[in-house]
Amino acid sequence: MNLLDFLVSPAAAQAGGTAQGNPLMSLLPLILLFVVFWFLLLRPQMKKAKEHRELIAKLQKGDEVLTSGGMAGRIEDLGESFVTVEVADKVSIKVQRGAITAVLPKGTLKSA
Repeated sequence: MNLLDFLVSPAAAQAGGTAQGNPLMSLLPLILLFVVFWFLLLRPQMKKAKEHRELIAKLQKGDEVLTSGGMAGRIEDLGESFVTVEVADKVSIKVQRGAITAVLPKGTLKSA
């Protein structure tokens, strides 16, 4: 028995050339996987990032916001990359613009 017989069966070797199917059919599962990946993961994530960028761009003084750390407060001052948020009477914190996760409806902090 030949070492090559372990790697390639003699019947396959006798058949000569192997018949190959359509190359598109061999790539179809990979293409289908990419399409599913796009619609289930990439597209929703890009949409969420776009909405967050728009939220950050529309911030105004006096908006009631929620930070990523869970603190709620009212915007006192807007800077290029930082926002000053009043979280209690005469208590202000400075957070990055990206840390703002939501703009709350007006009057939310008074009812809390």
